[in-house]
Amino acid sequence: MYAVIGAGPMGLAAARNLQKLDIPFTGFDLHSDVGGLWDIDNPHSTMYETAHLISSKRMTEFKEFPMADDVAAYPHHSSLKTYFQDFASQFDLRRHYEFSTRVLSVEPAGEQWKITTERDGQQQTRTFDGVLIANGTLHKPNMPTLPGEFDGELMHSCEYRTPDVFKGKRVLIVGCGNSGADIAVDAVHHAKSVDISLRRGYYFLPKFVKGRPIDTLGGKVKLPRPLKQRIDGAMIRMIIGKPSDYGLPDPDYRLYESHPVVNSLILHHLGHGDIQARRDIKKIEGKQVTFTDGQRKEYDLILMSTGYLLDYPFIDRQHLNWPANQDAPQLYMNVFHPAHNNLFMMGMIEAAGLGWEGRNQQARLVALYIRRQQQKAEAAKAFDTIKRERAGVTLDGGYDYIKLARMAYYVNKDEYLRTLAEHITELQSGLEVEEPTPVPAA
Repeated sequence: MYAVIGAGPMGLAAARNLQKLDIPFTGFDLHSDVGGLWDIDNPHSTMYETAHLISSKRMTEFKEFPMADDVAAYPHHSSLKTYFQDFASQFDLRRHYEFSTRVLSVEPAGEQWKITTERDGQQQTRTFDGVLIANGTLHKPNMPTLPGEFDGELMHSCEYRTPDVFKGKRVLIVGCGNSGADIAVDAVHHAKSVDISLRRGYYFLPKFVKGRPIDTLGGKVKLPRPLKQRIDGAMIRMIIGKPSDYGLPDPDYRLYESHPVVNSLILHHLGHGDIQARRDIKKIEGKQVTFTDGQRKEYDLILMSTGYLLDYPFIDRQHLNWPANQDAPQLYMNVFHPAHNNLFMMGMIEAAGLGWEGRNQQARLVALYIRRQQQKAEAAKAFDTIKRERAGVTLDGGYDYIKLARMAYYVNKDEYLRTLAEHITELQSGLEVEEPTPVPAA
């Protein structure tokens, strides 16, 4: 019996792939239903009311379970909550889960794992043959220390739910990832003023080009990395210009070396003066903020859109091959432990365009590996050697990713999918696996 921790998109993908190969498992989730952070009613969700998917539905959905045609190209979070609940119903996954259950600890027990859980104040300890950790990467807020004491309201984007919080206030957004850009646009319609402070430059992409989602364009011809960066960068500059045209700092790295911001509305509002661009914060005194260029302004609310840190509080870092000086565990393909053959980190991965289907293929590889281990197949033994030797090797496709905590588990989509397909083929050889027929979109 295996344990799956989490019932969000990655947990459901893990559960579905174990189910396909008849591998018994029990799932655990803190919430009362599936969906993870995409269920805003989940008290542990970091979702906000206006949130939409930043990749298009056709590039994100599970291949065997397409989203309905009447769902928007970039669905609202409520549509995604319904999608995951329907996915769980379609494949009867809920019966494998214990909901409203907290995992307190995961510890090695010989060649197995001892898991202690708690529900309704009652604790239970059980032993499992292996563990698939799929509790997500967007839970623990990264809250940098500010240079001084702020006398106004200070919050992290994980606490943000509705733009009512901005009403009549002078607002400073710190950071400009996809959430930061969304929240800044929300604030425009409610706040007295909106400024955004950036330490570094970002690449901004529009969601649509010629009426089509931008992530559905191109890709048919695989270009060499440097050429793709130059051509795509030139196309973006032609469409929307450079960030400095809007008062923002230009990136000091090349396109695709950090996750781009898929939001052109923030540029619209910057261009109209609805949002003011600010440099990094130098000093805070009371409500007054001084920036590195010497400019000063008073604010009533500072919202930190500074991302998240990986957090697996129920298991000791040493069991994850996670050195103290590293921002992420050192695992092959961000999944496979070099020594433990029955511990898997599911979904600890970011890549532009990977979608949930890419993560589903990750889960497929894990399920195949488990099945082939059970059969004592040579293919599993060969994979043992590979994951031991390549733990911590980044599948970056030659891209020089910037050195940030959130980029510590970033991969190149094409390189990652190619490697997945290669290992799936190797492990599947000689094993009869029936390919699922896609469920018609509702």
